[in-house]
Amino acid sequence: MFPGGGKFNPRMMKQMQKMMKDFGMDAEDLKAVKVTIELEDTILVFEKPKVQVMDMLGNKTYSITGKAKKVAKAEEKIEDVEVKVEVTEEDIEMVSSQCGVSKEEAKKALEEANGDLAEAILKLGN
Repeated sequence: MFPGGGKFNPRMMKQMQKMMKDFGMDAEDLKAVKVTIELEDTILVFEKPKVQVMDMLGNKTYSITGKAKKVAKAEEKIEDVEVKVEVTEEDIEMVSSQCGVSKEEAKKALEEANGDLAEAILKLGN
């Protein structure tokens, strides 16, 4: 593949780098510790990979070399957690006086707005 009996010498490497640069290509080795690729049903994990990024006229291509481990993808479960906001008496009085409503109405509006004063006032203002 390489001239010179298949041996690769540093001078050839410099010539190749110069040719690549002339064609608008630039290559750089990255010091990656771990690379993870998430697929639909599995995850590929490369420990201590050799990663090279090649920039060709603004388009970057990443090359990863190393041994990959396949890891089963765990299903992520997101639980809805209901948070109860404690409404203070000061907030109730402020909303009540701003909107001219009873304290019970102000408290209900604050609870529906999760304690957000501005939202409660806007709800009662309509």
